[in-house]
Amino acid sequence: MTARAELFALFRQWAWQEGDFVLSSGRRSTYYINGKRVALHPYGAWYAGQVLQAMLPPDTAAVGGLTLGADPLVTAVAIASAQVQAPVMALIVRKEAKGHGTGAWIEGPLPPPGSRVVVLEDVVTTGKSALFAAERLRAADFAVDTVLTLVDRDEGGTAALAAAGLRLQAVFTLADLQRGTL
Repeated sequence: MTARAELFALFRQWAWQEGDFVLSSGRRSTYYINGKRVALHPYGAWYAGQVLQAMLPPDTAAVGGLTLGADPLVTAVAIASAQVQAPVMALIVRKEAKGHGTGAWIEGPLPPPGSRVVVLEDVVTTGKSALFAAERLRAADFAVDTVLTLVDRDEGGTAALAAAGLRLQAVFTLADLQRGTL
């Protein structure tokens, strides 16, 4: 099977849950997609890194995203990029500025100003987390126009990100997971 198909099987096994859930957006849902359960799985990280790295625009200098959801993904993509001799840096955007030292919002080896940084997210619902990360990265003088996610829940995230000049690309959609097949 391909890395994408293997990743999908892991999502169905580890991430997809049915029940009664309250999402980070405050909305209620009869299903929950816990992307962290896949991103923190050894094979999930391996396949996610390969799949997301292959989706990067060729001039990408770094990948970044909001802690905690993006942390394993940016690391997995950085490792996958090194394996194909197209290294990109991994950046983690804090939820608030560091309270000591440099007061940094962004952790990791920073590429030069103006470099392209792609935002990574495990699951996009409203796009709020990815938008926050993009805003912090733009404030640090990076060019940010793309968000890659493992799953798009198709609940407004694409439109919200587009309104901010960001293009969302998903590995899987909600319909893929509900159907249970690719």
